[in-house]
Amino acid sequence: MAGPTYEEKRQIFERHFLLGKMSTGEVDTLLAYSRVERYPATTEIYAKGSPGNCMMLVLRGTAKMSSVSAEGKEIVLNIMNPGDLFGEIALLDGSARSADAIANTACELFTIDRREFIPFVRSQPGLAMKFIELLCTRIRWTSDQVEQVILQNLPGRLASALLRLTEKHKLEPQGRTIAITQQEISEMVGMSRESINKQLRAWAARDWVRLEHGVIVVLKAEPLQILADAGSGDEGE
Repeated sequence: MAGPTYEEKRQIFERHFLLGKMSTGEVDTLLAYSRVERYPATTEIYAKGSPGNCMMLVLRGTAKMSSVSAEGKEIVLNIMNPGDLFGEIALLDGSARSADAIANTACELFTIDRREFIPFVRSQPGLAMKFIELLCTRIRWTSDQVEQVILQNLPGRLASALLRLTEKHKLEPQGRTIAITQQEISEMVGMSRESINKQLRAWAARDWVRLEHGVIVVLKAEPLQILADAGSGDEGE
């Protein structure tokens, strides 16, 4: 697969909710610092505890943020789609990575090294504020995820996860497509794959979602929002 042209890379930056705030000259400067890296599916991008020396922007494919317990149990923290930034926490504070990053599918990433990015962002106070907003969003996401796992029943937990994974995308006629397997979403919400499959099939029968190989398409967000808002009731469909 041919990599993106310079103009395509520029357009990706200009469309980005955060990087798009930069001027044309600033975009050119950041593009000059960046490089494109490719990872086959299931390849490790970086490991938890490794040095945080770069930040990534997904161009194509998806990446999975996860953490594994000493007993080998994995929890999926987030799925990063095209246009999503990740690795920015360790890049900004210079500490170790807080999670594992895995190529969920074959993916292509912009990579920007810390040694170039930190001097650049110091000269851009407006951009620095945007990164603070991004970090706050990450904290809220994590807090919501912990709250849902502890307090919500399975339908509410699953509905909340699907809505969070689609909140960055506008609802189009074909629905919102989430590139995630049922095993991965089970690891995200802390329930068995069998329970997830049963619940999704019940919703598919109501045309709330459509199940495809490695993909869940949200067709009707409204009933899922009702379940998410209901929160901590009894288990049910």
